[in-house]
Amino acid sequence: MFPGVGGRGMNPAKMKQMMKQMGISIEEISNVEQVIIRTPEVDIVFNDANVTVMNAQGSDTYQIVGTPERIPRKLEIPDDDVRLVAEQTGASEAEARQALEQANGDLAEAILALSS
Repeated sequence: MFPGVGGRGMNPAKMKQMMKQMGISIEEISNVEQVIIRTPEVDIVFNDANVTVMNAQGSDTYQIVGTPERIPRKLEIPDDDVRLVAEQTGASEAEARQALEQANGDLAEAILALSS
């Protein structure tokens, strides 16, 4: 148990001293404009983030505090892929793009779907 920890909480100066003894440092990153966490399905965007970095034994841990906004990621299909599918199948570029979207960007699957 840590001295000073109890119903009344710990003295901030003692806490800081203990953290220094354990080799832990905490620093806030100022002027953060935006934090984005990208996954294949969604972007998690923090526009009002407060970011703190804690270094313990050479490893940095980032803490993000704010209001997350979940934005679904849209599949981006290159124009070259659309043209290739259209050329291979004789379909229009609009039909080729739609087939690629339905095939999750898979060229072979889109070509097969339009060829049958």
